[in-house]
Amino acid sequence: MKAPRLAESDVEWSAIRAQGAGGQNVNKVSNAAQLRFDVSASSLPDALKLRLLAQHDQRISGDGVVVIKAQDHRSLARNRHDALARLQAMVDQAAQPPRPRIATRPTAGSRRRRLEGKVQRGQTKALRAKVSG
Repeated sequence: MKAPRLAESDVEWSAIRAQGAGGQNVNKVSNAAQLRFDVSASSLPDALKLRLLAQHDQRISGDGVVVIKAQDHRSLARNRHDALARLQAMVDQAAQPPRPRIATRPTAGSRRRRLEGKVQRGQTKALRAKVSG
C-alpha cells in the first residue's frame, strides 16, 4: 500500500525557540518548528490511522496527536521541511502492513542445543550446593 501524501491543512505549525547552544541569535529568533498532527481528525484512511496510532512512538501523545520538533537548521523554512519529512516517514512506515508471521517448528539442532544448555546450567547450579561430608 502506497502511503498517501499529507494534506497541509491537517498539520498545525508553530515557531518556537530552539534549545541548546547557538550564541546570541538563538535567544532572539524562533527558528525551531513544532508540528502537531491530530491523527484521528486527519484525512488519512481509517486503517492507516489505526496502524499509526498503534505504533509505540514517544512522539504520539495519549490523545493521538503527533508532535514533532525540528531544530537542526538555522532557518525556520528548513526546519518546517524537516519536520514534515519526518511525519511523512512515520506515515510511510505505518502504510506498510505487517507481514503475517508463518509459524515454524524448531529444528532438531536447536532443540538439542537448548537441552544441552539446560543440562549445563543445572550442573553449574549443582556445584553451588553445600558440600556434605
